[in-house]
Parts: sequence; structure tokens; C-alpha cells
Amino acid sequence: MQNAQGAIDHLKTHQTYPATKAELLAECDNLSDFSEEDKKEFGEKLPEGTYNSADEVITAIGLQ
Repeated sequence: MQNAQGAIDHLKTHQTYPATKAELLAECDNLSDFSEEDKKEFGEKLPEGTYNSADEVITAIGLQ
């Protein structure tokens, strides 16, 4: 993911939790800050589930 720090910042400051994978992907698709490649990679790496915090999402997609 080319804009990993941007993704982390967004997940921590702009996303509301709990959030499902579908909700996270919908939010991601609305962002112009990220390339289509980054959006696709995020969707492929994020397992199905409900996430209670940005840290859970970051761990799930391996951005730590």
C-alpha cells in the first residue's frame, strides 16, 4: 500500500467504529486521497468481520 500512513491516519481519525468490512470498504471507495490500486489492496487484505477500532483494522491488513 503506497499511502500506508494516510490509511492509518484516516482509520484513526475519520472512521467510526464498530465497522464491518463492507462499511470500511464503502468509506474507502469515497476517498480521493487513495489510488484505485490502494483501495483494491485494502479490500483484498481486509478479512470479513466487524472491527472495533482502527488498531484492529491496521493489524488485520498488516500495516503495523
